[in-house]
Amino acid sequence: MSEHQDPTDAGRLWGGRFAAGPDEAAWAIGVSTSFDRHLWRQDLAGSRAHCHELHRIGVLTGDERDALLDGLTRCGQLFAAEAFPFEPTDEDVHGAIERWLVEELGAVGGKLRAGRSRNDQIASDLKLWCRDACDEVVALIGGLQQAFVEQAETHLGWHAPGYTHLQRGQPVLLSHHLLAYVWMLDRDAGRFRDARARLNTSTLASGAMAGQTLGLDPQAYADQLGFDRVAENSMDAVASRDFALEVLAAAAILAVTLSRLGEEIVLWATSEFGFARVGDGFSTGSSIMPQKRNPDIAELVRGKAGRVIGDLVALLTTIKALPLTYDRDLQEDKEPVFDAIATLRLALPAITGTVASLRFDRDRLAEASVGGFALATDLAEELVTRGVPFREAHEIVGAVVRRAEEQGVDLDGLDPDALQEIHPALDADVAARFDAQEAIDRRDAVNGTATVAVRAQLARAREAAAANLEH
Repeated sequence: MSEHQDPTDAGRLWGGRFAAGPDEAAWAIGVSTSFDRHLWRQDLAGSRAHCHELHRIGVLTGDERDALLDGLTRCGQLFAAEAFPFEPTDEDVHGAIERWLVEELGAVGGKLRAGRSRNDQIASDLKLWCRDACDEVVALIGGLQQAFVEQAETHLGWHAPGYTHLQRGQPVLLSHHLLAYVWMLDRDAGRFRDARARLNTSTLASGAMAGQTLGLDPQAYADQLGFDRVAENSMDAVASRDFALEVLAAAAILAVTLSRLGEEIVLWATSEFGFARVGDGFSTGSSIMPQKRNPDIAELVRGKAGRVIGDLVALLTTIKALPLTYDRDLQEDKEPVFDAIATLRLALPAITGTVASLRFDRDRLAEASVGGFALATDLAEELVTRGVPFREAHEIVGAVVRRAEEQGVDLDGLDPDALQEIHPALDADVAARFDAQEAIDRRDAVNGTATVAVRAQLARAREAAAANLEH
């Protein structure tokens, strides 16, 4: 510690020009070790890169470099063991680490700060953290995709109702419905990949905001830390948090995908739908109603979306009016990102297990797939093939549906003579349009629900899940 430094200042990186320390309330609002300690790995990685650069330009001797590198290693071991000795005077993780290095190594510990600022340091730390988080979330998404692929493969050939407006629309394969989530999730993974690619820019050697005068090489930091490139502008490097916003936007959209999935599982598991049963390990009971079997995990995942959306809104609101370059408001950049990623770390494995645990009721699904006049569109399109304009065919089939409702039957329950009364084109051959399997297999385009199309789609979905799992 410097002879000019008050011992109570040891854990903060400023103070020499002040006659007195911060007020207790001012210190309480400014201290950030409770959450920025999550960045210790990234901070130590940046410090190791900085140590090598300081040695290259002659600020550190070889022995001093080695001593600092050894100290940083021991410091990391303490963090990994959750034994790092934080002090009440530590303002943030950067100051805490420097204070510890000075205590352990003496004056050489204070040399590490040369040529860098907390401004470029924290931007670098958060980028490194977000980079790792993007990789982790993509792999978790891959696991959920795989659960859908396995369920789709197991139930290939099963019929299910397809819905619009939560009203039965047309019959589909259950596998087609399940695979829809694979592609939604694949876009979610793509957003994290895109965010990672854009944030992978090094900010070190930007200094407080104008660069530095010691001859440090920005490219050397990028190379050592695995960044793709160096930030073009030092002011932009320390001031911008759009990378964190982009990660949060990807997280919020993913949380909404999971929320929609949670809602469908809740609906499917009701007595009213009865399409699926959630496994015991992902269900709970009632404290008062012994018969209850609640899909609580799906509900909790559905509820988490609001929290992650809130994290995005919080950081957007913080950044929306900040002038260049660094402002202390940016201390608020970390907690929303940490919270959103922590929430996804909980939600993704939980909903993955829930999906894998689902047990479907084939008969109930098949019955619902053709109920509610679900084959009406097929009948209208059959009339089109017989030369009836679709506008007219739509009206004709509407009349058929009205007649069926009046008689309390579905389309296949109408007497053929009654059909011909409505329109002469509705002859006995149209009965072939009332078979669900034929209706499904007629939709054989590459993105359709026909068995042959879904089988091919399943192979592509399996590849997509594997690519994210291996990311």
